[in-house]
Amino acid sequence: MASFHVTGGTQLKGELVPQGAKNEALQILSAVLLTEEEMVINNVPNIRDVNKLIELLNEMGVRVTKNSPESYTFKADKVNIDFLESPKYLQMASSLRGSIMLLGPLLARFKKGMIPQPGGDKIGRRRLDTHFTGFQKLGAEFNYDKKTGYYNIDASHLTGTYMLLDEASVTGTANIVMAAVLAKGKTTIYNAACEPYLQQLCSMLNRMGAKITGIGSNLLYIDGVESLHGTEHTMLPDMIEIGSFIGMAAMTQSEITIKNAGIPHLGIIPAIFQRLGIQMELKGDDIFIPAQDHYEIETFIDGSIMTIADAIWPGFTPDLLSIALVVATQAKGTVLIHQKMFESRLFFVDKLIEMGAQVILCDPHRATVIGLDKKLPLRGITMTSPDIRAGVSLLIAAMSAEGESIIHNVEQIDRGYQNIDGRLNAIGAKIERI
Repeated sequence: MASFHVTGGTQLKGELVPQGAKNEALQILSAVLLTEEEMVINNVPNIRDVNKLIELLNEMGVRVTKNSPESYTFKADKVNIDFLESPKYLQMASSLRGSIMLLGPLLARFKKGMIPQPGGDKIGRRRLDTHFTGFQKLGAEFNYDKKTGYYNIDASHLTGTYMLLDEASVTGTANIVMAAVLAKGKTTIYNAACEPYLQQLCSMLNRMGAKITGIGSNLLYIDGVESLHGTEHTMLPDMIEIGSFIGMAAMTQSEITIKNAGIPHLGIIPAIFQRLGIQMELKGDDIFIPAQDHYEIETFIDGSIMTIADAIWPGFTPDLLSIALVVATQAKGTVLIHQKMFESRLFFVDKLIEMGAQVILCDPHRATVIGLDKKLPLRGITMTSPDIRAGVSLLIAAMSAEGESIIHNVEQIDRGYQNIDGRLNAIGAKIERI
């Protein structure tokens, strides 16, 4: 198990280029199964979860060619469906939560699918009901085998229909869309997720020959087609990484430029960090964050304490709530952080408290942060990364703290952030992988 040895209190200065979006990658790469023609995918992030999915596709018989460090060509003309019943598939798919995204394309093109209970972060309940209910409404029949841990799905007769999703699940919507594009007839999906990742997927599918309208809204219409052809696709920059860099700049009093940030696709993210008092300038498609000695949390118009909560898009993504919480610990003012969507993502605050932060964990979903205005810097400690986002939040806290910190289980961070230590060290951080 690898660890980071972090020497805090160091100011950074320079430029950072965000990686391709992880959450988009897991959908886009799964979609290569929808056609036997070549698919060229660019700006692919070099991170553990994405690399594991590429390895899994290769084992399934998809021919994978690496064109450059961030570009791949996929050709799924000789997929071995029997591989889905092998122990190796069980082991590979169960260790990767993103493997669930393979199911929609498998059902659409091959009319059947098998998948074990996927793995991933332990951040609370992440049910798969939305995926399976959508598949069922399209006509699929599934069975869960408790002994083997396998979901078995028969999709011999997928037919378009109307469905109202019980939650606006991004992965659920993406999976249903990928199953519906080759189903007979018209599918209507209401309460669909409309995140930029989903918009990117739908736009790519349309270039492949799908007929999807309503992209960017929560009401999607899909007219099924007989087959899809190949195309080329470039992924957006990772909005979660961009938000992490904004928070890191403020915490470490650093001057940082985030290049090619895909600003039109960031939604409310810059505004939320501005509410925390962080100054930034949008220059074309770059974000410049000047070094700030202090930043002050805004209040609501009536003077009451600011609340920052996650919400479905175009609300604030839950993946950045832990970053906002850490940033607030050194701001001037008080904020209530409300994590609505997952019940375990705030449990890392005990480490922040141990570092000297003033945080009251109200319940599994809410934490009140009393900013220290950098008058009492955090102190370095030894800690363990519980999941991807909390791990980076703790890394940012350690970089701003006095003294040295050890962060264990950084493989979690590697799952979502490409060479994070090397990239940050290049602009002045002191992070040693041990």
